[in-house]
Amino acid sequence: MSKRRTLLSEAELKIATKSTYVTTDEEALNLFYTDCQLRNLRPYTIKYYRESLQTKIKPLVLMTEDDIKNMIMEMQRRGLKVTTINTKLRAFKSFYNFLHKHKHIKKNPIADIKLLKQRQEVVPTLSKDQIKLLLSLCDRKTFVGIRDYTIMMLMLDTAIRVNELANIEVADVKHNEIVIRETKTFFERIVPMSKKLKEQMEIYIKIRGYAESDKLFLNQDGNELKRRSIQTRIEYYGKLSGIKDVRVSAHTFRHTSAKLFIQNGGNAFHLQQLLGHTSLEITKKYVNLWSTDIAESHKKYGALNNII
Repeated sequence: MSKRRTLLSEAELKIATKSTYVTTDEEALNLFYTDCQLRNLRPYTIKYYRESLQTKIKPLVLMTEDDIKNMIMEMQRRGLKVTTINTKLRAFKSFYNFLHKHKHIKKNPIADIKLLKQRQEVVPTLSKDQIKLLLSLCDRKTFVGIRDYTIMMLMLDTAIRVNELANIEVADVKHNEIVIRETKTFFERIVPMSKKLKEQMEIYIKIRGYAESDKLFLNQDGNELKRRSIQTRIEYYGKLSGIKDVRVSAHTFRHTSAKLFIQNGGNAFHLQQLLGHTSLEITKKYVNLWSTDIAESHKKYGALNNII
């Protein structure tokens, strides 16, 4: 037996002092990701953490408040958008808050750092003519064309999130409604289908036929259509359409659906249920974003119009 060292190793010191502090990034990240799994977070959320919790400044367990401030300034120098910077900061906050709460670090380096102030910008949406153009580009003589046409109609009719759409199963389509089970908030919700969507859904399901996958939307090989594939298809039609002033994406369809819902007489409370928001305040942001439409309404309904 070799002679024992005089000083204990870091691992032995932790045992001797009953310390819960982590000393390596690997140890810290493993604890954090295990907690994420125990909380049943979606794989997409865990993937977001894995991608965001990367830095070349120094090991995560050694980072200080000044290091994080330097990281923010570096991202600003690189011209990254406020949204992108805040997205990374949210991941860091979740990570360090977890470590500090469970006494894996002595001090939380991000505790006093706030998210960057972000201007609420007007979100461009698709016009009715642009929607008609995109729908017309789906070749409904093919399975893919019928499928993509149905997807676009579904997004416009229900304002569904792309991840929710990708996880719909055939059994979730019931009569005049669809049960959304895989939601961002973990709360199932039911969204109604308009007469037009219901008719189109029936056509698609008949053409889809039997498949081993239970998922509603499939690729040509009969396998489930993944979230990224749906996004790619929508972007494809955007390029094909030649639309320049609006980014054609699944999220743009969601904003467009919300906008048209309000314009057609829907109220914020019903829109909240449709969008699956947990707070009405989030929904109000959608309602308040369309400044050009407020201007048009003001021309018709402004107070002075009815007085002078």
